[in-house]
This record gives sequence, C-alpha cells and structure tokens, in this order.
Amino acid sequence: MSFQKQTIANTISAIHERKYVLPAIQREFVWKPQQILKLLDSIMRGYPISTFLFWEMREEQMSNFEFYEFLMEYHELENIHNRTVDMRGVQGAYAILDGQQRLTSLYIALKGTYAARAPYQRYYNPKAYPKKKVYLNLLDEPPEDSECEYDFAFLTETEAAERDEKHYWFPIGDILDIKEMSGVSKYLRENKLFDSDYASNTLSRLFEVIHKNESISHYLETSAELDKVLNIFIRINSGGTTLGYSDLLLSIATAQWKEKNAREAINIFCDEINGSLGKDFNFSKDVILKACLVLCDFNIKFSVDNFNKTNMLEIEKQWDQITGAIRSAVRLVASFGFSRENLTSHYTIIPIAYYLKKIGIPDNFETSTAKNRQESRKRIKRWLVSSLLKNVFGRTADGTLNPIRECIKTITDDSFPMEHIVERFKGTPRSLQFSEDDLKRLLALKYGQGETLLALSLLFPFFDLGRITHVDHAFPAKGFTRSTLRAKGVPDDKIDDFIAKYNYIGNLQLLDGIPNMEKSAKDFDQWLSEMSADELEVYKTRYLIPTVDLSWPHFDKFLEEREKLMIERLKKELILV
Repeated sequence: MSFQKQTIANTISAIHERKYVLPAIQREFVWKPQQILKLLDSIMRGYPISTFLFWEMREEQMSNFEFYEFLMEYHELENIHNRTVDMRGVQGAYAILDGQQRLTSLYIALKGTYAARAPYQRYYNPKAYPKKKVYLNLLDEPPEDSECEYDFAFLTETEAAERDEKHYWFPIGDILDIKEMSGVSKYLRENKLFDSDYASNTLSRLFEVIHKNESISHYLETSAELDKVLNIFIRINSGGTTLGYSDLLLSIATAQWKEKNAREAINIFCDEINGSLGKDFNFSKDVILKACLVLCDFNIKFSVDNFNKTNMLEIEKQWDQITGAIRSAVRLVASFGFSRENLTSHYTIIPIAYYLKKIGIPDNFETSTAKNRQESRKRIKRWLVSSLLKNVFGRTADGTLNPIRECIKTITDDSFPMEHIVERFKGTPRSLQFSEDDLKRLLALKYGQGETLLALSLLFPFFDLGRITHVDHAFPAKGFTRSTLRAKGVPDDKIDDFIAKYNYIGNLQLLDGIPNMEKSAKDFDQWLSEMSADELEVYKTRYLIPTVDLSWPHFDKFLEEREKLMIERLKKELILV
C-alpha cells in the first residue's frame, strides 16, 4: 500500500472521466448541504480533510463485479441512487474504498447540483425541490454567528443573481475552467471586482486550493484479494457514519446474481413499496435483505456466510415470489391504515410476507370476501398491532423472526397462526398479551410520543392516515393555563391536575386538516353544539365521547369516562392475557 497526493481539480477530472468509481460495497450518498459547505470552508482554510483509500483494480475485477458512478445531480426525491457504470475497456480505474461522501460532495459542489426538500413542503411535491449550486460570496465574510470563515452557500440561479455591495455570488464550478492565475485577474477585471482586495484574495485562494494544493492525500491498495479488500473496507468504515452492513451484503449479492442486478432490483423495489402502493412507507434495504433470508428459509443472521453464492442464486431464482409476497403484505398493512407515520417497526412486514408466500400469495388477499381470508386478516391485524405496541421487534429482530417463522411453517391450512405465535412467546419479554397494567400504560401515552399515533389509529380505525392528519386535543390545549382555567370556572384545587393530564391520550383524537382548522381552539362543548343531532350522535359513537357534562369544570370526569370507553375498544383489538 503506497501513499500519494493530488489536486482537487485532477481528482474531479478523474471522477468525471469515470476513472474513479464506487464499488457496490459503498453505501449511498448521505451528506447534507451544510456538511458540504463546511468541507469547502475547511479546504479554503487549509485544514486537513483526512486521507482517502483507493483500490487499483485489474481487468478481471472490473468485469466480475459491479461498480457505480458518482452522483452529480443529487435530488432528494428523484435521484438518490448511483447508476451502474460499464467498466469494460476502461484502463487504469480505481475504486474508492474510503472517502466517498467527501469526494461526492466535492463533485456535486464543483460539477453538479443539490435539490433538497424546502422547509414545510410536502414530501411528494416535485416543486418542493429547487435545484441549487454552490456559490462563494466574493465580497464579504459570512455572518458573525457562522462557524465558517468563507461564505459558501447553496443557491438557485435566481438567488445568486441578487447582488449588492456585500454580495457577489461566484459559482465555484467555474474555477475549473480557469487554468492559470492570470485567469483569475481577467475574471475580476471583467466583472468589475478588481478593486476589491477581498474578492481578489478569496478568488485567488479558491484557485489555489482547487488547482495547486495537493489536498487529496490517499493510500493506494493494489491487492487482488477480495477478502482482504472487504476486510480493509469494514475496518475503515467502523467509525463515523456507520456503514450499513446490508450495503456490504448487497454488494456480494450484486456480484453473484446472474440475470439481475441485485442492488438495482432492491433499490427499485424499495422505491415501489415506499411510494406507489397508495401509502407512504420507508422500508429500507436492510428489511428487504432480511426478508430474502427469511422467505427462502435460510439462516437469517446478517453475515457474509449466509450471503454465499448458493443462497444468492436461490434468492435471485425466487425474487419474483419474494417481492410478490412483500408487495401483498404492504398492501395489506396499508389497508389496515398503516403508513410510515405509525408502522413503528418495519420488520413486522416480514412474517406477514412469509405467511402469504407459504399459502401461495393469493390475489387481492387484502380485499378478498372469502370467509377464511377475512378471518386471517383479523388475526394478522391483531398480531400486528399487538407486536407494535409491545415493541417485540425492538430488542433483536432475529430473536422474534425465527420463532414466528417456525410457527408459520407448521400451519396445515391457510389460517394465520396467531394463537400459536402468542403461545410461543407467552411468559417471555416478547409476550404479545396485554394485561390490565399494559392497557393502563397505553392510556398514559401523551401528545407527541412515538406510540401515540399508533394507539390512536387503533382506537379510531376508520381514520385514513393517508390524508392530512392532525392529532387534536378535544379540550383545546390553549385553554390549559391557570388564568384561562380560572376564567372557565375550574376550581383552584383542580387546576394543577387538569394541566398535568390534558396531553394524555384520553384528551386526543384524530381529525382531518379542514375539520381541525374549523375546530381550532374552540371550547369542546361549543364545537359540539354546532353539529346537528345526527352528526353529534355519529361523532360521539365513533370518537368515544362519554355522556357527561363537557364544560371545562368537568374535564376530569370526561377524561375518566372516556378512558373507560377507550379500554373497552382496545380490548376488542388487542390480545389479552
């Protein structure tokens, strides 16, 4: 292994010419805009940016394994995956083993764009992702509260065109076209910046760090042994942003599949089930890879041994069945009202997919009117919500998945073996049964806690979480101040208790955006009085509103009686001791 240095300009040129590529073992780009800007500031200030590790590849390695090109036009919604690159005929290519995030950041900053979702915009709104380039202000330093010395910024063309006595935004990618220092002087003259010492010093400094300074210090590994290279890669990625082990395993699958590209297939499938089945989910590659091991009845531990050639070829052979079962499972949990908002463990999808594969992946399982299908759906839902609320996958997924798989293996008909699974975990920390204490714990959930939306979606199963959803306080939160409660006639000896309990789930409900805005901070009894008699009767039944005085002084009685109604509804949905 040798040590070498080179300029940023030469490095960017090699990336652009695809002489520097990414092996499939690399995770995808994850840096945020501010990290990129801090990297550029560090380079301008002459700070070291750590060493890199390159792997000099031989022709047989380039033909036997998959490699990917660097991202240049990053788009948080539409372009986050690296594309494969054809290495046939390429001479003198190098794979980047350490430094992908830093090199991709430099490549985007100097050659490309970064489109991130604007604040407060909806995730799937394409207009929420303006394309921006990196610019450097040639007339002034950043604000005093900035930790940077140079004013780098991601801007749209329109934003960069706005200039005044303290702002002249230079697109830093243009520095690559300036080959000599005389070009810097020419640019300053042509753009009437020659009289500014700050502009002259700043642009000259940018030229030096890109074209002159050998900032890219790297070790060069020349070994042809894949095991050695993988070991080096794992060691150097054990700190910082931890390498997802699934990325390493995925690279091995990619190298061993014959007909399909494993990385592309899994990325495409993740994108499909996360956004195109009518709900918004966020299943990861880890979940899909784990599902492959489970559904093919392999040892489910994430290890290189379990991703051997024989297993990988079998997974490729069964890929259509695997994805069909997972797709059907996702459609089913979506029909239950789940989405990324309340599916708090993604591994719960795997036993459902295993069961569906076991019974032959029936068409339209989630909508079938057959009696046995309806009964299995009820069993699956009870198992699912109990598993989520008891957090049985929160310890180690393998310790839950293995026993459940064994239970499903034993079925002799098409019925989901909920009772068998419950019995298997009875008396263990993964018990699915709810005691009275467990139910009381659910009533102690509060506004803003992770499990609260899950419990509310269970209490109000008719509510479609795919719509704009608001967790609303029945008695409005703004009213729980000492002065307001006194003004509403609440006795002083009750005020502290009311303030302590108004965020409990007993005072919460799910509302669509428009009804919630109409309700706003109205007193609960006033809001209800605006409904017709029929509307009020339906609302009280659906939302578990007790027949008690609903004025402010009786909030404690409302909470007590509503919690009783919630307990009864929860008992119908959960598995009891």
